[in-house]
Amino acid sequence: MGRGPRGAASPAGGGHDWLKVGIDGPPAAPGGELAGLLAEALRTRGRAVRVVSTGGFLRPASLRYEYGKQDPDAYYSGWTDTGALWREVFGPLDPGGTGRVLPDLWDPATDRATRSPYVTLPPRGVLVLHGTFLLGHWFPFDLTVHLRLSPGALARRTEEAWTLPAFARYETEVGPTEAADVVVRADDPRHPAWTGLRT
Repeated sequence: MGRGPRGAASPAGGGHDWLKVGIDGPPAAPGGELAGLLAEALRTRGRAVRVVSTGGFLRPASLRYEYGKQDPDAYYSGWTDTGALWREVFGPLDPGGTGRVLPDLWDPATDRATRSPYVTLPPRGVLVLHGTFLLGHWFPFDLTVHLRLSPGALARRTEEAWTLPAFARYETEVGPTEAADVVVRADDPRHPAWTGLRT
């Protein structure tokens, strides 16, 4: 079952519902790579998969940088358009939904709408959403994975050092290591170690 903040459980999808997997971790962790490997493994087992990145659901620059380009609090709670994720990704996958998911909404490089077409995920398909600060929003995941970096590894591998206070805040307020169903320790990307599935 998926978990909200502090391990609160949410109902798992069943029957012909879609399954939703969240891969949470800082940009320095290999979230996109893991999402791709998971999608490949599921497809070989006959499951339709749609991988979505929160990087395609950032707010416009005028909103992200309202308090400056290096504000860790804005980075933590104001960069990702969580409302759009609920509306365009999770809503269509509710029971009885259409399955028509928007793969991305906003291009941060051009600061313009991507105008990507909707894609249909068939019943019993799997959504894999990866990105930063995914836990704590009550997204209806059936399974959550947190890629954990030790404070030292996070500091060494984070290119934007000004974001580090945001990750410290996330640890304090959400406790992703306790909230996730699976924790993968990714200090060494060549040899990740996972803690097993919590029940």
